[in-house]
Amino acid sequence: MRTVQQEVPRPARSAASSKKCRDRRQAEPRPTGDRRSRGRLATGGAAASHARRLAASAVALSLWSLWPLWSAGAPSSAAAAPAAAPAAEAGKTIPAPPDVAAPPADAEVTPSGLASKVLQPGTGSDHPLAIDKVKVHYTGWTTDGKMFDSSVARGKPALFPLDKVIAGWTEGVQLMVEGEKRRLWIPEKLAYAGRPDRPQGMLVFDVELLDVLHAPDVPADVAAPPADAQRSASGLAWKVLNPGRGTRHPSANGNVLVHYTGWTTDGKTFDSSIPKGVPAFFRLDRVIAGWREGIPLMVEGETRRFWIPKSLAYRGEAGKPEGMLVFDVKLVKITKP
Repeated sequence: MRTVQQEVPRPARSAASSKKCRDRRQAEPRPTGDRRSRGRLATGGAAASHARRLAASAVALSLWSLWPLWSAGAPSSAAAAPAAAPAAEAGKTIPAPPDVAAPPADAEVTPSGLASKVLQPGTGSDHPLAIDKVKVHYTGWTTDGKMFDSSVARGKPALFPLDKVIAGWTEGVQLMVEGEKRRLWIPEKLAYAGRPDRPQGMLVFDVELLDVLHAPDVPADVAAPPADAQRSASGLAWKVLNPGRGTRHPSANGNVLVHYTGWTTDGKTFDSSIPKGVPAFFRLDRVIAGWREGIPLMVEGETRRFWIPKSLAYRGEAGKPEGMLVFDVKLVKITKP
């Protein structure tokens, strides 16, 4: 096998949910993202909120269909998956490839030990980043040829956050472009590391990358509000990026649907509804003070950037983003004024 350096993917350039999803979100409207820091807008209950957000996902995928990919350190939603998840519907089995037992001589190997081979070249040029969501078809086998999971057998592609799956997937899928099919030989240390309720040893996956939902680019003024930003007496700063079409404003106790992305001032994305493809529903009386003050300034259709000082964000709360936070918010709909 020839050893290659892992390709560094270049950054991407860059509806509403069903009533059932809304009802489930309303029970705990704390929009959380797919980044390593989670529970961003809510003032508590992050892990449980994340589980409910995944359950309400408009992609209509069950956690059972995703269970083999979640990493050992995945959030509580992954832990809720059954120990014996249905790998595929009864009678549907994808035969193992002839090289399932070990990577062939022409496979590429990264420094981490991940081996891969392109089965079909892609049609795209952009690579996903670890913070992106990807839509894929995949089948997984153990090295004795037993299939343990397959979106192909279910007839439904899977959509998942690339930074919340096993390490071999996070690394391997970033090597791909849209339309590409690739076989991955994932060593145990990049899979489940002997976890008893997961497939054991080296795992082999055939993956087809169907689509990439990129996270937004970091704004140039993320470090501090620009001179033309408006400010309130509380210290909240904002700038209108796109004016809205409406005239109504939500109240501080209103319910809204929004698309949003959040950054820390060093440019790290910690949460975004954009890769999910579904606006987030939440109540303004259950979010951080900067949101509770800022969102009522907006009208439907408007996009605004907020610089939220620490005193209006999480005030040093453990496990939450630190310091001033920056959000781009689009007010999609006011569901309750």
